[in-house]
Amino acid sequence: MKGALIADTGGLLRALARKPNGKPAWPDYTAALVHARSVIVPGAVLIEVDYFLRRERVAMRKLVGELFDPQTTYEYEPDQPRDIVRALHIDAKFADLGLGLTDGIVAAVAERRRVHAILTTDRRHFAALRIGEHFDRSLSLVP
Repeated sequence: MKGALIADTGGLLRALARKPNGKPAWPDYTAALVHARSVIVPGAVLIEVDYFLRRERVAMRKLVGELFDPQTTYEYEPDQPRDIVRALHIDAKFADLGLGLTDGIVAAVAERRRVHAILTTDRRHFAALRIGEHFDRSLSLVP
């Protein structure tokens, strides 16, 4: 993957996970991070990642350090009010999926930034979603 991608919580956690020997636990996810031109991390995703890493504070501090280091490919994307409103609209449009706010924000940021590649483990939700003014644009799931 040479373009930009948006990180969802599960995808980012898998990309960062390491085996006891230090090697990637999910090499395909780690490779997606390494090969992306940029990795956009919405604020809501960072909050969920923090929840899952609540007993792994060293890992969380490392991620935050990398996220805000201008030398990395990470881009922190603060949740804008229009993203939250759009997320709720997307959630309502796809009510049968039970998306929730974070997945809706990931989709809204993808729509606003015109980045359609999503680093995710959530294939059920993101494969079914469509974004764009007429909900006619599918998302590419990575890896």
